[in-house]
Formats: sequence, structure tokens, C-alpha cells
Amino acid sequence: MKNNFLLFLVAVFSAFLSPAVSAQDEIAKTLRKAVEFHRTHVATDGGYLWKYSADLTLYEGEWPVGKRTVWVQPPGTPTIGLAFLRAWHVTGDRYYLEAAAEVGLCLVRGQLESGGWEYGIHFRSDKRALRRYRADAGNYSSEARNVSTLDDNTTQAALVFLMELDEALEFKDRAVHDSVQYGLAKLLEAQFPNGAFAQVFGDEKRDPSKHPNVKASFPPEGTEPTHEEDYWKFYTFNDDLALEVNRVFFVAAEVYGTKKDGKIVRNEKYVAAAEKLGDFIIAAQMPEPQPAWAQQYDFDMRPCWARKFEPAAITGGESQGIITALTELYQFTGDKKYLAPIPSAIEYLERSRLPNGKVARFYEMRTNRPLFMTKNYELTYSDADVPTHYGFSVNLGSWPIDELLKEDESMRLRQLSAFQDRYRNRRLPQVNEGQVAEVVRSLDERGAWITEGVLKSAPERGKMPIIDNGVFVRNIDILLAALKKR
Repeated sequence: MKNNFLLFLVAVFSAFLSPAVSAQDEIAKTLRKAVEFHRTHVATDGGYLWKYSADLTLYEGEWPVGKRTVWVQPPGTPTIGLAFLRAWHVTGDRYYLEAAAEVGLCLVRGQLESGGWEYGIHFRSDKRALRRYRADAGNYSSEARNVSTLDDNTTQAALVFLMELDEALEFKDRAVHDSVQYGLAKLLEAQFPNGAFAQVFGDEKRDPSKHPNVKASFPPEGTEPTHEEDYWKFYTFNDDLALEVNRVFFVAAEVYGTKKDGKIVRNEKYVAAAEKLGDFIIAAQMPEPQPAWAQQYDFDMRPCWARKFEPAAITGGESQGIITALTELYQFTGDKKYLAPIPSAIEYLERSRLPNGKVARFYEMRTNRPLFMTKNYELTYSDADVPTHYGFSVNLGSWPIDELLKEDESMRLRQLSAFQDRYRNRRLPQVNEGQVAEVVRSLDERGAWITEGVLKSAPERGKMPIIDNGVFVRNIDILLAALKKR
């Protein structure tokens, strides 16, 4: 198969390559040219945003930003850094490790004293003074913000990349290593005594007496669910928070484990933190007749409101991420107690399908009626007037729960390496010859892949030529998958 693949690529590229240049050489040249362009023309202070106009005059993360601001939330800075690390692992070329190290320094400079990151990092002095960045050693205003976020895989992505970089640098870069150790320690401090996490964390201390280990329950009949403005202080599963936090612990357990007889003995501190979060997930499963999960819970372990379009309800959205988190905990630990909640949750989601086959993001507690919001953010049972910025119905996935329940330990261990490739961010796509040829062909003279898209910084222009970092990472991985076939 490898020889056939190479022969095909040679044939595809022969129209525009000199006979002296092999297909593999052309793929490697394309990879290097694309990364060089990103490092020298797209990066700001070693970091990246989400999208740029083709001429690099407009740029944005989740929203438009000013000059010298970069984005942490994927597919921003850590996502690019992990792509550079994959390039180094595949090619062995230290150029890509150096590129990843630049990204690492950017993130180190953006770490808050609370231990994590905001969505973005500011490098302009006037904006930096409004954040308590560790690197600035107190050189900030008395009102500087110090709130790290776990929303949208922000702090988690930064920590995972920095851990992978720390290992690649053989733990010799003091700034990177110190940043990771500090961040992990603060993340452990942010875990509630019952194993939960809130959306954000700062300087607060967790009081065990205020966070007992109790099972989830419905609010008492006739009472309104908790609905507080500062909802972010409560326990949350929103946007797959638990799934991504536990992947941090999985990586930490292995990167900072010890070697024994040529094998890694996991660091039990991080294994225990993952198991603790898993135990909270089990406790947070709602009772029948709705044995799934809520997006967020108050400190009495009852579903509560978050944003104005996120009611206290059972969720058909985040419940699916929780099922995946539980299957990953089983794959990581081998403890089938994490599989036990899944069958009843899947059965519930199946019987809660909408007429179109999807499931609602929210279901009313007890009645299980699908809940939606109007464009004016009024709660309704109709999906005729929902806002477009949020998914109020989602596809229902599938999980091989029967197969997992039948697995023995030897079967689990045989499949563990594929699972490790996923949470260690080393999995590359299956590619065909046409995909590889198109990625090589579509790189422009500068070293950029240009696509069409709408920028929030210029909505009046409609679709326009842009540089999309999601496309960049996808194309890098296609090239790496082709090179790895050698």
C-alpha cells in the first residue's frame, strides 16, 4: 500500500514537479512553507487568532480584537502549537519544535496568577495592565482581572499543549515547566470537594462544608430553580467542560508519571483528580424518569439557570459529552463503574427524540417537554422562533456501550494506545491521494491557504478571501498523515 500511495502521488504531482523532486519532498516543502508563513506573517507575539482577511488587515478570535491580542480558546494558539508539535513528531525536524516553543512562550506570558487563561491574551501594555498576568510580576492595576476560564476548552487546551511541549523539550525549559506545574496545581485547587468544577476560577478557596457529596435531585415541587446572575460560580458541564478537564488529567498523569521497567507509571495525583470528577458525574445523574444530566447545578445539586438562554433543565446536548467522558474514564482507568450510568441515559435520550430525529438541547424537568427560546429570549415549547447563535436541537450520537460492558482488562489495554493518541493529540486523519494533492496545489505563493468566509469584523463585506486557522490545522494534518505513510 505504501508503494502504491507514493506512486500515485508521483503521478499526480508530475504535471507540475520536475522529475528530480519526489512527491514526498514536495509534501515536506509544502509543510515547511505553510508553517514559515504562519510564524513570520500570521503570528502576533508567538500567538494566533481564529481568522484573518487574506491580506492580514482584519483578524478575530470568537469576536474581533485589536492589535497584539491573540486567542487561547480553540482553534487558537494552543491548537496551532499542537499542530507544530505533531509536525515535529512526524518529521523529526527541530524547526517545528522551535515553532511550538514560540507558541509556548506566548502562553506562558498569558497565564494569570489564578493559574489559567482567559479567552485571549493581550500584549499591548495598556490592556496588559488590566490583567494579573504572572509574567508581569505585579506590574498591573489594583483592579486587574484574575479569573481563569474553563469555558470552551480554554485553560484546558493551554495546559494540554504546554504539557506536551514540556515533555518534548525534555522538561528543560524552566519557564514552560514552571507554568505547567503552577497551572496544574491551581486547577487541582479549583476542583470542588465533591469533584465538580465551575466555569471559572480565581482566588477563592473551596470549603468542603459547603459542597457535600450528595446526589442530584429536582427542585421541590412548586419552587423555582436557582436563577442567579453570577451563575458561573456553580457546578457546570456546559460545553463539555468535564470531558476536557479530564483529558488534562489524563495527559498530566502520563507526562508527569515515572518510568519503571520501560513503562510509564501514571502520576496518581492526577488519576485521583480524574476519578473524583468521574464520581461527581455519577452523582449528578438525574433520577428517573430523566436519568441524564443538567448543564449546571446549584450547590444543593439541583439544576439551575445559567445564561438567559440556558434554563434549568435536563440537557440532550451536554449529556452526550458526559457519556463520552464516562466512556473515556473507563478506557483510562478500567473501572466499569463509570459505564454503569450510561445505558439508562442512552435509553432516555432515545425515547426523547424530536420528530426530526434530533434531541432538544433542553427538556423541562419532570414533564420532559422540549424547551426552546424565542429570539426575545422567552421560554417556549415551540422551536418556531429560536435564536440562530445557539443550538437548541442537536444530533444524537452513538456509543458502543454493549461492547464496552463486555470488555475484559486485556481487551481494554489492547485498545488503549488508540485512545491515548486521541487525548495526547497525536491522531492523524485517514487521507487519500486526492486530498493530499489538493492541499499541496492550493497553497498560495506566500504559503497561505485561502478560503472564503465571513469575518465579524467586516460583516458588510459578506464572503471574502480569508485565512482560517481551522483550515490551516486540517491541512497540516493531511500533509503529516501523508508523510507518515513513508
